[in-house]
Amino acid sequence: MIIAVNISGSLVGGGLGRASTMAVAKVEQGQIVSWNEVPVGWDVSHDDPNLDHGTHHARIVTFMRDNHVETVVTGHIGPPMAHTLNLMGIALVDGVTGPAREAAIAAASR
Repeated sequence: MIIAVNISGSLVGGGLGRASTMAVAKVEQGQIVSWNEVPVGWDVSHDDPNLDHGTHHARIVTFMRDNHVETVVTGHIGPPMAHTLNLMGIALVDGVTGPAREAAIAAASR
């Protein structure tokens, strides 16, 4: 299963739309078999006056599609983005705190 985790250092990050870095984890049989940290810069693009919010959301959607994400783990997500992920068939684990790798494993076991 491919899990995308909003990260801040080794912990689950706050708001998905303001993520600086995402980790893309492949979890098999309760173990992380790959972990790739990707600087996404959504923290910058979220408040960029030259981008409308639709463009910002499109960047997130593209990231999820390009990485074949099945589940997203984050500390917070706004209702519009949660709705978009739902339409994409991506499961959401919201309100998460603590170690990011542990959160990815827990999300894969759901």
